[in-house]
Amino acid sequence: MASAAPEKCVFCDIVAGKAPAYKVYEDASTLAFLDLFPFTRGHLLVIPKRHGARFTDFAPEDLAAVVRTLRTICRRAERLTPDYNVALNAGAKAGQIVFHLHFHVIPRYGEANPFHPGRRTRITEEEAVGVMADLSAP
Repeated sequence: MASAAPEKCVFCDIVAGKAPAYKVYEDASTLAFLDLFPFTRGHLLVIPKRHGARFTDFAPEDLAAVVRTLRTICRRAERLTPDYNVALNAGAKAGQIVFHLHFHVIPRYGEANPFHPGRRTRITEEEAVGVMADLSAP
């Protein structure tokens, strides 16, 4: 059911190894990596490797793999804090920027609202390495 990748999809480029990412987890059909412009420390994205813009673009069997990976990543996020948001933005008016299905796992540390409209800053290499060490398997 998932559609063919558009001409330019940064997440498809990450899957293909054409774009860099701070990968935290990978299996045959899914990938999890740090958001380059995190709302909070440890903000992660979980994606299917096959392209599809929306949740409804995938068959239930394909979504099962994404949900399994999402569960794994939520467990890892609990190493940072017991509190986190799981978010899905479907469509431009809902805040979707990259039109490849992805879930956000956003650790919460007591900030009032991680979805604030303020400017987000790009994660540094040093920050990414530290967070990846905290989230690495097992």
